[in-house]
Amino acid sequence: MSAFSGDETAPFFGFLGAAAALVFSCMGAAYGTAKSGVGVASMGVMRPELVMKSIVPVVMAGVLGIYGLIIAVIISTGINPKAKPYYLFDGYAHLSSGLACGLAGLSAGMAIGIVGDAGVRANAQQPKLFVGMILILIFAEALALYGLIVGIILSSRAGQSRAD
Repeated sequence: MSAFSGDETAPFFGFLGAAAALVFSCMGAAYGTAKSGVGVASMGVMRPELVMKSIVPVVMAGVLGIYGLIIAVIISTGINPKAKPYYLFDGYAHLSSGLACGLAGLSAGMAIGIVGDAGVRANAQQPKLFVGMILILIFAEALALYGLIVGIILSSRAGQSRAD
């Protein structure tokens, strides 16, 4: 018998939260990169001089994966049942943290991909649209930032379930 104090299944939920944060954020980053990349490639045929200027949506989509990585590291470092008890409350806090960040990253990636694809194509035809496209991309990126902030707040709640 081990001397583990806490809930035996709680780390499962914590690690699931870490995985969800990384996987969903990277799915959003991959979709945003692919969809925007198709637009950049299509636009590059007509206006090759605008390719470097139109790479902005691809970079913004790539940042989404970093948000998931940050939360996954925060969660995984908070799971150490041998050092201190890890209860179901802690596991659920980490799961909700990972889901908040991951799903926000997925939705932001979808928005960045769609706006990036249409935006770079439209920018090739009308250069005055560039600033408007960037503003829309910033608002889409903010969705993932909200998920990161909420994820950090939720993961900080882990360990507060009982006074030890």
